[in-house]
Amino acid sequence: MSGDVGSLMVAWLMYLGDGPKRVGGGYDDSPSTHYSWDSKVPNHAYVRVGDTIVLWDGDTLLGLSVIEDVATGTGTKDCSSCPSCGKADIAARKTMTPKYRCWTKTCKAEFDTPTVETVSVVTYRARYEAGWIDLRGHVDGKELRDLCEETTSQNALRRLRWDDFRTRVETGKNATPLDIIDKTRKVIADGHTTRTVRARNGQAAFRSTLLEDFGEVCAFTGPMPAVVLEAAHLYSYAANGKHHTFGGLLLRRDVHRLFDLGQIAIDPSALTLDVTAGTRKYPDYGKLHGQPLTVPVTKAHKKWIAEHWDMHRTTNTIPGQSTKPSAAAVMGLAL
Repeated sequence: MSGDVGSLMVAWLMYLGDGPKRVGGGYDDSPSTHYSWDSKVPNHAYVRVGDTIVLWDGDTLLGLSVIEDVATGTGTKDCSSCPSCGKADIAARKTMTPKYRCWTKTCKAEFDTPTVETVSVVTYRARYEAGWIDLRGHVDGKELRDLCEETTSQNALRRLRWDDFRTRVETGKNATPLDIIDKTRKVIADGHTTRTVRARNGQAAFRSTLLEDFGEVCAFTGPMPAVVLEAAHLYSYAANGKHHTFGGLLLRRDVHRLFDLGQIAIDPSALTLDVTAGTRKYPDYGKLHGQPLTVPVTKAHKKWIAEHWDMHRTTNTIPGQSTKPSAAAVMGLAL
């Protein structure tokens, strides 16, 4: 399923966990790449390509991204319901007995065993890896509920007040810029929804190639155990759609995330690290500013480095970062 990405930002708070909203679900979710639901879930049919997906576990924010593709299918699901009223608004309790309670206002029955019926459903799987931002613990569950359009909703999929949520994330405790959400959404609006899905294929092989080329070395911080090294694309793979031979470096997970957000970039003329002012205030990252890469790169790498630089350093999108000329113009690269 796909759709046009309009100008209005629609954001969904989606529950990811093993609690009552996932009873009988059996969903194959991976927080940073894909999320599944079915036609028995309220609001199931309203989620669209280009919407922002915000994941939480009932207690805290996990992260967010932009939906690149929604695949549909068919399947079956074991649906649990109240044996008294037949409604599905039931929840398992951790300590109290009986184990279950019906939350329907006119019922409130308590019971140990729900009624279970196997039904046919339409399945949905949203993919969103390109713009994923890990924000685990940045906003607590109470705040997230208060930022929903319906603050008392108990649905697994519920609409967020995007502008208020964004202000909280970008200016509150643990402030984090969300510019990558805007960039990813624009890429999708420009017609790249199919290619973003293909971009994930071969990620493991891509990383293995980088390990062969560079060894167990983070390009920003030096030698590291392989287990903490990730394959970082030097370009927006949401727009490009495939793994290029010289289009990546190995990065430690934290600096990989900062690189994706543009808080760390590589100056293509000097091949030194440029760390934004807001990030330099943290000593571990501040000491990276101006340092050279720890691995050699090819002319092909430099092309992609310049493209990343142009995305994050030629517009005033990052607080504390001034506008700089296009790397392509300075280096004469055809991107």
